[in-house]
Amino acid sequence: MSDERTQTGVLYVVATPIGNLGDLSPRAADTLRSAHRIAAEDTRRTRGLLSHLGITGKPVDRLDAHASEGDVARCVERLAAGEDIALVTDAGTPVVSDPGTALVQAASRAGVRVVPIPGPSAVMAAVSAAGLVTGGFRFLGFLPRGGPERRAALETVRATPEAVVLFEAPQRAAETLADLARIAPGRDAVVGRELTKVHEEFLRGTLAELAEAASGREILGEVTIVIGPGGEEKAATLDDEEIDRRIDALLAAGRRPRDIADELALEAGRPRRELYARVLARKGAR
Repeated sequence: MSDERTQTGVLYVVATPIGNLGDLSPRAADTLRSAHRIAAEDTRRTRGLLSHLGITGKPVDRLDAHASEGDVARCVERLAAGEDIALVTDAGTPVVSDPGTALVQAASRAGVRVVPIPGPSAVMAAVSAAGLVTGGFRFLGFLPRGGPERRAALETVRATPEAVVLFEAPQRAAETLADLARIAPGRDAVVGRELTKVHEEFLRGTLAELAEAASGREILGEVTIVIGPGGEEKAATLDDEEIDRRIDALLAAGRRPRDIADELALEAGRPRRELYARVLARKGAR
């Protein structure tokens, strides 16, 4: 596949199906057949795809999110020696909230040609079906799981006037929708799951409505959330008396002080440390 006049191989960044195998493009299939080897996030899943295409005997190297500098360096050495490598992820387009960034950067620095083979993308599939994006949008990938990083990411969502697209794992989708509903309850959104598969589903409503619908429900399949444009929502203004009432109610409901502080920090836009101290004081006074 690489030009015989060039000394180095080519790194092909190949998009693979996010569910429906019929979405693999002929060009992507040809690339997987012709590349000397494949760098894959999950070798078992990739070998399943290769088997579907009738490709046998192709070397498949694991290159996931935990790949070491040595793993990346070995790939670059092979490219420099003239081998063509196809980079694939579990599903969709590599490097979009998936492994591969380190290899693309290292290959580029080494003078290796990087060629995208575009195709399936959960981001674009969800955006096209949501009907909420009229101009630009902001893609944030997976939100941090907790701590100040998560609060900062949620604040970014609140402050972004354009549409926002997020990924989420099924077991954390309800929690994320609840957090989003606290910061922008009236903002329109669409939750897409099992995209391109038999049980594909799109849930539509405000973030408050979607959070309520997801509460206590088992969600299967990776989730893509599209949040419509907003008006740069500001945190709710809660005076000390209202905050104390909320703290007392949440303590009476058995909520942990740490969780109460997280929730009120998101909703009121006040420092979590201040609210945590306030929760502990209210708890001690009961």
